[in-house]
Amino acid sequence: MVQRVTRATVRVDDEIVGSIGAGLCVLVGVTHDDDEARARKLADKLSNLRVLDDGTGAMNVSLAEGGGALLVVSQFTLYGDTSRGRRPSWVAAARPEHAESLIDVVVSELRDLGAQVTTGRFRAHMLVELVNDGPVTLTIDV
Repeated sequence: MVQRVTRATVRVDDEIVGSIGAGLCVLVGVTHDDDEARARKLADKLSNLRVLDDGTGAMNVSLAEGGGALLVVSQFTLYGDTSRGRRPSWVAAARPEHAESLIDVVVSELRDLGAQVTTGRFRAHMLVELVNDGPVTLTIDV
């Protein structure tokens, strides 16, 4: 899940662990069949996604072209299944050991592509604050 933001911050235990100005707040969910190739593909997509303003009000600029930053936050609840009952099932979410390594690949690839990246803290209770710009919110599945 990607949101274009004017700013975003993530806190753990009243400590800011990640913060950006204008850019993209990315909530990344990992499922069982995700792998490093898919993580690299996601990083490339995020870096080159043309959702930033080109100065005329059109979404024509990517982070790779126009700068900006990314706040990447792991989000297993994106794979919550609410189709039955009232309590979500987390069966589709990858185990933490698998998910954490793939989140690390996404972040590393983004940095290798020249992006400024901050993150949340894996397996922590996080408070995420953001100002959605537009609002622009996209679901990306690679």
